[in-house]
Amino acid sequence: MRRILGIDYGEARVGVSITDSLNITVQGLETIERNQSDKVILRRLDEIFANYDVETIVVGMPYHMNGDKSERAEKTEEFIHKLRCKYPDKKIETIDERLTTVAAHKTMNLLEVNKHKKRGIVDTLSAEYILETYLGKKNNS
Repeated sequence: MRRILGIDYGEARVGVSITDSLNITVQGLETIERNQSDKVILRRLDEIFANYDVETIVVGMPYHMNGDKSERAEKTEEFIHKLRCKYPDKKIETIDERLTTVAAHKTMNLLEVNKHKKRGIVDTLSAEYILETYLGKKNNS
């Protein structure tokens, strides 16, 4: 079975997660420093796709709590357009990512993660929550 990749697209960093080969569990892969360029992310995704058979990319869409699109949503949509152009063979889905970063911070606080390490893993953990939310909705439909 082909895998599903989760992306938490941020201004400074991008969290990446992936399912196991049966699409049952999710694991965090890494956090990519954007360095103000999507080219860095796309190059790294090329490497990930060379190692994993990914069929679907799920990108978290940042909405305000009232459901309106955030300013960040426009930039995320531009990134999704780049993904669609570069990877036309991959299915690209979005999922509401409200509160994933909050949940990630709560998890790290519960685990008493050192505050200096949090920045490096919060985006990866958020990407895991995005992908888990997607799998949950997919399994319930």
